[in-house]
Amino acid sequence: MKRFEKLNLMSIIEKDYNFLPKNLPIPVDDGLCNHLEGMEIPDISLQAINGEYVKLRRKESFKLIFFCYPMTGKLGEALPKNWNNIPGARGCTVQNRSFSDNYDEFTKLNSIPIGITTQSIYEIKEMTNRLKIEHDILSDCSLIFAKSLNLPTFSVSNKVFIKRLTLIVDDSKIIKFFYPIFPPNQHVKEVINWLQKN
Repeated sequence: MKRFEKLNLMSIIEKDYNFLPKNLPIPVDDGLCNHLEGMEIPDISLQAINGEYVKLRRKESFKLIFFCYPMTGKLGEALPKNWNNIPGARGCTVQNRSFSDNYDEFTKLNSIPIGITTQSIYEIKEMTNRLKIEHDILSDCSLIFAKSLNLPTFSVSNKVFIKRLTLIVDDSKIIKFFYPIFPPNQHVKEVINWLQKN
C-alpha cells in the first residue's frame, strides 16, 4: 500500500470511530479475570501525560472506570506483526475515541473513565494530542498495575500488553469487570448501560 493510501485510510479511521476491519477474531472468555470482582485496587500510582503520577487507590464519591487496552497505533507506522490476528488486539484507537466522545455522559452518571496501557508516556501523548482525547490515560509500562491485580496479558516481539478489559471501581473496590470485550467500538455502550442500572 502506498503512503498516500495509508494516510487516506488513517483519515477515514480517525473520522469514524466505528471503523474496524471485517472478520477480526473474537476473543473468548479464558476465565483470567474471574478473580477480580471484590478486589481492592492496589496502593500504587501511574504516570499521566502531564508527567504527574495519579494515585489509583482513592476514596471518591464517584466511580472510576479503568479501561485497559493493549496499544493504539501511531499515524504512519505499521502495527505489530499479525496484530489483526490476535483476538481482541485491534480496536484500541476506536475504543478511546468512543470513551472520549461519551465523557460527558460518564460524568452525568457520577463516574470518570481512565485508560490504562503498557505504552510509554510519549506514545500515549502523541495519540491523545492527535485525537483530542478528553479522558486521562495512564502508563503501566512497568506492569505494576497489571501484576498487582494479576491481569491477563499477551506478548508480541518481546513487548507485553494488557488484554482489553474494564474495571468499575467504587470506594477503591472492583465491583464489576468486563472481559472479554468485543467489539471494542461498542463497549462504551455496555459500560454506560451498566452504570445507568447500577
